Amino acid sequence: MKFLVVGGGGREHAVCRALSTSVPTPDILVAPGNAGTALLARNVAVRADDVVALANLACEERADLVIPGGEAALVAGLADLLAEMGIPCCGPSKAAARLEGSKAFARALAARAGVPSPRFAVVRDESEIEAAVDGFDVPPVVKADGLAAGKGVFLPDTRRQCIATTKKLLRGALGEAGRSVVLEERLSGPEASLFYACAGTEAIALPHARDHKRRDDGDRGPNTGGMGAVSPNPLVTPAMEERIRRETIEPVLRAMTDEGTPFRGFLFAGMILTQDGPMLLEFNVRLGDPEAQAILPRLGPGDFQRLAMSIGSGRLFGVSISVDTRATCAVVVASEGYPEASPAGRPVVFGTDDADCWVDHAGTAQSGGNIIASGGRVAAVVGCGTTAGEARERAYTGVARVRLEGMQFRRDIGAGACQ
Repeated sequence: MKFLVVGGGGREHAVCRALSTSVPTPDILVAPGNAGTALLARNVAVRADDVVALANLACEERADLVIPGGEAALVAGLADLLAEMGIPCCGPSKAAARLEGSKAFARALAARAGVPSPRFAVVRDESEIEAAVDGFDVPPVVKADGLAAGKGVFLPDTRRQCIATTKKLLRGALGEAGRSVVLEERLSGPEASLFYACAGTEAIALPHARDHKRRDDGDRGPNTGGMGAVSPNPLVTPAMEERIRRETIEPVLRAMTDEGTPFRGFLFAGMILTQDGPMLLEFNVRLGDPEAQAILPRLGPGDFQRLAMSIGSGRLFGVSISVDTRATCAVVVASEGYPEASPAGRPVVFGTDDADCWVDHAGTAQSGGNIIASGGRVAAVVGCGTTAGEARERAYTGVARVRLEGMQFRRDIGAGACQ
């Protein structure tokens, strides 16, 4: 089998590791990849958002399946182009990818499906802002409707700030992503990340996780793409997981199918666990990062390949997976300055991988035989253990072996899971 993995981050390195547990080991291409994926696969210098070049690459290489890591290519229609070429894709069509590509679309669909969700309003013109804001008891969350590379969510403290932020977005502060804005009711409670392999109305639950978005300890500092994750999420009980499937996942998959845009791929449900029960924060149409680094190692050997191929064929019936009862903890090591501008080109040295602690590369590249940092999030150090505490201890032992000038990381990833 030959697979094309699209992306160059830690998620894609974790995907390559998961594919490599199959026997026999498949032939893996990664576009564009990083210094870590190069150890398991063949990197190809094609951008992860160049859907035409990616489709042509898959055709030229006669790939049996394309596995997009991130959302940009899916929202741009990679799966549709591949379908025209007769190449299976482990990801949704452009129409189905609107679940992530448009927050307004996702909110409207969830409302039609009866999914427990915060109240929301969609604003497309400045004349609508004040009335929409006044419809909430407290200043709502402000979200750019489209993809904004993690920079499209704002938490204003006052009505005035809320109105000003919405105006900036409508006036082009984030380009086309903010040409319409979604205002959402503020909810309180811990968050949970749940993942499902989906094909039409069929869904198989993957291990769940808890992400840590803020840069600094104690959930302080700026929002980031993610500073670490643990799996399983200690707050998600089997009963809660079943409730989320029944109230959120199944209704949305039925609604997508009924409306002629069946979902095929990995569906990531970001949930907030309120006093009134779990409510939907957002959907992503792919695996999370760094959640994938924590959840994929808990799948049985070959399970990820079977899931990906079944998704690509459009049928999951009869597919089963095994989940390791051990816990994982992934701690992100980031460059100085992240999430703002980060210096590139600094050498980085990691410790040796073993069965209990390993490194998933993200923003790394090869230069003259050395590994250098090439992005904000450089890598995730992943520890595995019988307990959450053991996994966490092993992860931080691995972090202590990393050598990178100015590196930053949180020291409390998974601390709540150990209490």
